[in-house]
Amino acid sequence: MNDFAARLLDWFVLHGRKDLPWQRDSSPYRVWVSEIMLQQTQVQTVIPYYERFMQRFPAIDDLADAGIDEVLKNWSGLGYYARARNMHRAAQIIRDDHGGKFPTSIDAIELLPGIGRSTAGAILALAFGQRHAILDGNVKRVLSRHAAIDGWPGKSDVAATLWQLSDKYTPIARVSHYTQAIMDLGATVCTRARPRCNECPVRSDCVAHALDKVSDYPVKKAQKAKPLRETTMVMAVADNAVYLERRPPSGIWGGLWSFPELEPDHVEDWCRRIANGATVVPQKLQTVRHSFSHYDLDIHPVVVRLQQASTSVADSGDMTWYQLDQQAPGGIAAPVRKLIDSLRDFDNVANH
Repeated sequence: MNDFAARLLDWFVLHGRKDLPWQRDSSPYRVWVSEIMLQQTQVQTVIPYYERFMQRFPAIDDLADAGIDEVLKNWSGLGYYARARNMHRAAQIIRDDHGGKFPTSIDAIELLPGIGRSTAGAILALAFGQRHAILDGNVKRVLSRHAAIDGWPGKSDVAATLWQLSDKYTPIARVSHYTQAIMDLGATVCTRARPRCNECPVRSDCVAHALDKVSDYPVKKAQKAKPLRETTMVMAVADNAVYLERRPPSGIWGGLWSFPELEPDHVEDWCRRIANGATVVPQKLQTVRHSFSHYDLDIHPVVVRLQQASTSVADSGDMTWYQLDQQAPGGIAAPVRKLIDSLRDFDNVANH
């Protein structure tokens, strides 16, 4: 065993995380769900979502057999909803093409939607003890600092160097512990901000630490100003119900339920149509800004109150009048959920 791995494993015995929910029964399915949820999301945020998700979908077949609305509803709030859609499709492939058994070869796993090289390696290492290198965000940070790797890790040549280091340090024995250890080191010690270098087991030969330049690594991507986009969402309210539409299956918030998005000069025509020709007065609410990784979105909400729910626009499975005192019809994005909650301030909705 190489010295880097040996020191990390000694540290893991004393300081590693060993009682996370997905570690109590490290089946490939449970590990897979956790790895997908942990992409772009902190452990403490993931834990309650993971526990609810596993309670509702305790096995691959449960996930595969569920409707996408049910899956997205149990994902609502975690964001990056393509993860849930991909996981649902992957579960169906495992059910139909692999007899419901999670594949045990990295090539087969990488063919599943939403699973790349690092996630596939992590699943096989943690669930089966197979030796595979990984390179998630935490590992990139540890290795970039330890070797003072110049260049943004998203560049192909930099990523190739990091993969070489990851493979070099991954031992043959105790692979599952090592894989968890290097992820834990990045998550709890070699953190993005305020790293605790005095607690690091590989500090003695960390180049960035020796140069007193830990904060310079990993090298950040050159930042461009985020573009600002705008949309108008129309919230039609009748009694204790609000009108929602299912978004297209791909793209931002794909498959989630949302308010209709319209061009500002189309709002009045839409309101007259949903009101069956009656005169209604749209009310503008305060603009809500929601930030995505690549752009900011200003949502301009408009409320239109109706005497009764219109049937002229709710004639398919992609449209619904959502009763606010009942369960949501499926997944709802966080800013849309906030807008729905804001409707409870209106006298004709709250406690109707």
